[in-house]
This record gives sequence, structure tokens and C-alpha cells, in this order.
Amino acid sequence: MKLDHITSRDNPALVRLRKLTADAGGYRKTGSVWIEGDHLLRAALQRGWQPALVVLTEAAMQDAALAALAEAAPRALVVPTALFKGLSGLESPAQIGAELALPDTPAIDANAATVVLDRLQDAGNVGAILRSAAAFGVRQVLALKGTAALWSPKVLRAGQGAHFGLRLVEGLAADDLAQLAVPMIATSSHTEHVLHRVALPSPCAWVMGHEGQGVSPALMARCALTVGIPQPGGEESLNVAAAAAICLYESERQRG
Repeated sequence: MKLDHITSRDNPALVRLRKLTADAGGYRKTGSVWIEGDHLLRAALQRGWQPALVVLTEAAMQDAALAALAEAAPRALVVPTALFKGLSGLESPAQIGAELALPDTPAIDANAATVVLDRLQDAGNVGAILRSAAAFGVRQVLALKGTAALWSPKVLRAGQGAHFGLRLVEGLAADDLAQLAVPMIATSSHTEHVLHRVALPSPCAWVMGHEGQGVSPALMARCALTVGIPQPGGEESLNVAAAAAICLYESERQRG
């Protein structure tokens, strides 16, 4: 590992990383992504990802566990805390971060259990759904155009490491979903089918729609089944990330 101590904010690597972190979709231009914090870095390493570059504070270099994480990269930059803050999107910045090279966009796996994201715009919701997908054994997430950038810093933080175990494909059009061989299912308040009372196909593709508009009519027409989630408390609708977790749990429960 090459170790460099950096004290200038004009260092070319830091300038490049600041531009990357300032643009939610910047990874699409650079082919690399910035992850912040030891939790995300450990999650990436556990899934076999190798960082191209690690940046850590001078204080972190004195922490044996954090210093050991830095050794996973061919190059590490040790910087003062003030310089690290310039890379951070957190109110309380972490002490370590890494740049990862993203693989080429994978092809759609036609037969995989899948979650389809239809124009979800809230990064927290998108990250939470990725986390639920990983937790319940779904390994593919397909995002239609208009969905929050899957590898943006906010989605990465909300995903808590789920990204590194998922097949992620974004920027899709609705017609691209014709490649799926598994049936698509959406939630709806206008259906006679109740989630826990209907036999769910397995594998399937759960379609989660825009926070305000829901699943588009064109995409809903492609679904083989619509189901309702009981809400005896009388609320009109659930947060989309909560609905996704419930649906994915029920799919796993029925499989089990």
C-alpha cells in the first residue's frame, strides 16, 4: 500500500473526490463511487469489492482497526480532519472513506426475484428498499428512469451496505421490463386480493411506485397481480419503503 500524507485541499485526488461527492449522479461520468464510513467499507470488503483509494483522517490512522481497513487499497491518503470534512455529506463526518470502481452495468436476469423501482425520488426510500431486498433474499433491483440515483451518497448511506450484494440496473424504460420472465406484482388499494391471503408467485418482481403518484398506469397494466396491504388503522397509504418491506417479507414467508 502506498501511503501519502496530504495537507493541501488542492491535492488532485481530493479535488476529484470533492467533485464526485458534490454530484449525486457523478459516478455515471467517472465510473467510480465514494463511500463514507467504516461500516460501508467493511460491507464492500466482505462482498469482495476492493477500494481503489482510501482516505482517512490522521486520528483514524492511530486506530488499529481503521488503519487495517486502509490496507485493503493500493493507495491511502492521510488527511487532517478539516480536509476530510470537505468530502463528507454528514453533519458528523466519519473518519474514513473510500473510492470504489463500479463494475459494468449487468444485464437483467430474467428469472431472478426482483424489485422494480418506478420513479421513486426520495433517496432514503430507495436505500431502505435496497436494504430490505438484500435482507429478504432478493438479489436484483431494476430502477426506471426518474428514480433517485442508486449509487448517490444518500442512497448508499440508507442502503447500509446492501448495494454490494445486489444486481443493480438503472435508467431503464418500462419496455425493458419485457425481458423479465417472472410475473410482476404491484400493490393497490383497488383490488380484491389481500397480500397475506393470496398465493404469491415465486420468484416474482415487486413493483414499487412513485411516492405521490404510485405505479404508472402503463406499468400497472403489465402486472400479473395486484394486492392490497391491510391497514386497519385507517391510513390511506403506507410509505413506499414500509410497503416494500412488508411485501418482501410476505414473499419470503410463503417461500419458507
